[in-house]
Amino acid sequence: MRPQLDPKKLAKLHNTSELIDKKYGKRGTETRAAFEERAYASYYTEILKEKRKELKITQQELADRLGKQRSYIAQIERGLTDLQLSSFIRISNALGLQLTLE
Repeated sequence: MRPQLDPKKLAKLHNTSELIDKKYGKRGTETRAAFEERAYASYYTEILKEKRKELKITQQELADRLGKQRSYIAQIERGLTDLQLSSFIRISNALGLQLTLE
């Protein structure tokens, strides 16, 4: 026998979009745009970090391939620096990732 769902409790539930709207504003607002920018940046830096770990490459080894300091790679992976597109492409190439347009 399936348990009955309480309609009063269900009415109090929010979906993810509602929660994000409440916290960061509706789409098109400055605060929402800033949030989405940070979210995308975090997503892409996480891809780079996971690929580096998958290849068993240290931050220092990756930095050496790029002619950068290890601290730069660490800052990127922790989301402490703004990653420019050109840097993202260079790091991706150093990790053997291929970028495609769909």
